[in-house]
Amino acid sequence: MSPPTPSPLPGGEVPAGPVTSTDLPVPSSALAIVAHPDDAEFHCGATLAKWAAHGCVLNHLVLTDGAKGTWDPDADVDELAQERTREQMEAASLLGSNGKVVMLGHVDGELQPSLHVRDQVAYWIRAIQPDVVLAHDPWKRYRLHPDHRNAGWLALDGVVAARDPHFFRHHDVDVHRTEAILLFEADEPDHVEDVAGFVDAKVRALLAHRSQYVTTHGIPPGDDGTAAEAFRQRVMAQAATIGSRTGVAAGEVFKALTEL
Repeated sequence: MSPPTPSPLPGGEVPAGPVTSTDLPVPSSALAIVAHPDDAEFHCGATLAKWAAHGCVLNHLVLTDGAKGTWDPDADVDELAQERTREQMEAASLLGSNGKVVMLGHVDGELQPSLHVRDQVAYWIRAIQPDVVLAHDPWKRYRLHPDHRNAGWLALDGVVAARDPHFFRHHDVDVHRTEAILLFEADEPDHVEDVAGFVDAKVRALLAHRSQYVTTHGIPPGDDGTAAEAFRQRVMAQAATIGSRTGVAAGEVFKALTEL
């Protein structure tokens, strides 16, 4: 069996337009709101690791169970969902997280931007009180995966609801106004975080997602370490390419929203 052909890595592209900002002040608390286990690690893992190293409390809010994350038609999807939860917990720990990892468990591939899920997202924003939210850009053109689009809408709508006392008045936590949002997979990226020295932490966290080796990482079963090293080099090269846009050794790229 020949090794799988590596697919393009999920993550930000080199900005075509001007980069107008770099390096937010390290927040005291950050919340990554993502569609699936491993989305945060792919798109902002090095940024999270950098912030954690400087005292930020990292938190994950994962909206789906990840149960469709395999090409195997005979896979036990309930078992896969449990495995992906364990992998997400390990990955967050490897990034230095000492905050919450919340798994909402909605069905992978069927996430909808409903009022019910917005209620859940707003609750966790209020409960965690993050200075910065990191999320999928729902305006990304030509995106195929509906969960990524819908997770982006839920995150942004949740930020708005969390700050207003007349949304979801049944919550038993105080309202909260987030200071900034970093959107990854951005359609019009304009912000780069300098993550030099933290890409290896991102790779270690990604490699905790063992169930995704074949489908996403391009690492075949029984790998002797060669494909895993090739994966590491691809992640490093991607960060270097993004960093070159702003003259740093390694970067992760976002659309920054700071007028909230």
